[in-house]
Order: sequence, then C-alpha cells, then structure tokens
Amino acid sequence: MSRSVHLWSGVLILLVLLGGSVAPATAQVPLGVAPFRSTAAAVPVPMFGLLLAAIPASHAAPNEIRITGVGSGASWTILVLLTFLTLIPSLLLCMTPFARLLIVFHFLRQALGLQTTPTNQTLIGLSLILTFFLMQPVGANIYQASVMPLQDGKITALEAVERGEAPVRQFMLHYVREKDVALFVELSKEARPTSPNDLSMRVVLPAYILSELRTGFQIGTVLFLPFLAIDMIVASISTSVGMLQLPPVVISTPLKLLLFVMVDGWNLLVGSLMRSFQ
Repeated sequence: MSRSVHLWSGVLILLVLLGGSVAPATAQVPLGVAPFRSTAAAVPVPMFGLLLAAIPASHAAPNEIRITGVGSGASWTILVLLTFLTLIPSLLLCMTPFARLLIVFHFLRQALGLQTTPTNQTLIGLSLILTFFLMQPVGANIYQASVMPLQDGKITALEAVERGEAPVRQFMLHYVREKDVALFVELSKEARPTSPNDLSMRVVLPAYILSELRTGFQIGTVLFLPFLAIDMIVASISTSVGMLQLPPVVISTPLKLLLFVMVDGWNLLVGSLMRSFQ
C-alpha cells in the first residue's frame, strides 16, 4: 500500500513539473522572438531549456550575454597560452637561485645519513623562502621599470616584457660562467658578442642553469667531506674492535647530527649560501 502511494505521488509531482510550471507569455516581446515564445509556452520545462539553448544568434533576446570571437583559431591560442602558463613556474625557478639552494639542501640530508628528515616539502619551502629573499630587489626593479608604466598605460605589454627582462638578465649574468656562455654561443651559431649585454636570453638562460648546477654540486661536495670523514673514522674504529655485526652508520649518524647541531650548522650553511649571491 505504501509503495503504491509513493508511486502515485511521484507521478503527480512529475506532471506538475512538466506541465504546470510554465505559464503563457503575456508580456510584449520583440517581433523576431514572439512566434518562438508563443510556441514555447506549451513546451515542458526541460524541453523549453533545450530550445532556448538552441536559439540562433539572430533570434536572441536583447539582454542576452554572448561570447563572440571564439573560433577554432582562438581555441588553439587559448590552449597554447594555458600550456605556457603551466611552464612559467618551472622557467622562473630556473632563472632564480632556487636550483642551487635545493641541490645543496639535498646534499646535506644525504651527508647526514637521513632519508626523509627534513622532508621534501620542508626543503622546497625553505628554498622558496630564501629565493624570495634573494630575488626581492630584482622583483622591485621589475615592478618599477615595467609593471607601473604598464598599469599607467604609458607602455605596451611587449615593451613591459622587454623592460622586465633587463633586471633578470643582469642578475643571471652576474653568476654565469664565461665557459658556459661560450659553449652556448657556439652551439647557437650566434655572432660573438662584444659585451655581456649583447647576449640573447637564448644563450644566457641555459648557461645560467648549467652554472647553477655546477655551483650547487661544488658546495654539496665540500659539505659532504667532513661527514664522510666521520663515517670513515667510525667504520675503522668499529672494525678494529670487532664490532662486525653492528653497522657503522648506526653509530656515525648520531655523531654527525651532534656535530651539526653543536656548530649551529643551519646558520652557517644558510649564511654561506646567502653570501655566495652577494
């Protein structure tokens, strides 16, 4: 009995939604839309919504919001721009000290014998904060030279990009190696520049990345040596006293952590890294 009552009540609700909620159009409408509205008054609500979606542009209401100019060419342009936006963070990180800082921090974690402490999120966050600290003057110069004139309407977007490129170029040229620049000038088949300012971003950007990787590995190698010495000393002592079943890393890891904390290693490491960019 209760099942039949629910069934009939559902049928009645469906009939009300389909036929009873659309009233005949009484207001005055434009001439081109009146025949359509008189026909649509007898159409159920779901079908009425579909017919409204299928109205051609010539029969649209005067207050309708339209999006024009999105053809096949524009859609491909939007797709390319969205793809480029996903690559912008990687490009910006490669144009900043982020790569060097992150490499050094990962070397430090391996030298201490720690696998997941500090975590990757912690090291990445620390590298981002230090990168922001180092790049803040460059960002201020970009804002003064390109963003403010663009907001005031004094220059175009292309001119703003050209002006914003200069502070970044000067920053990268300050830390790039001449050997790396010569390599990419040769590979690009460009004319030999008379000054560093004549170098294109096509040459400066890969040369800067290569120089940063080399510098990061150099600092990481020097950082590895004292901890490697501790590992060798502990291994030789444990082997000489006959502790063959106890891995040397079990003893050396606490000793390395104790040494790193006693000398205030984070302060020394971050301070040395910051001074290397001045």
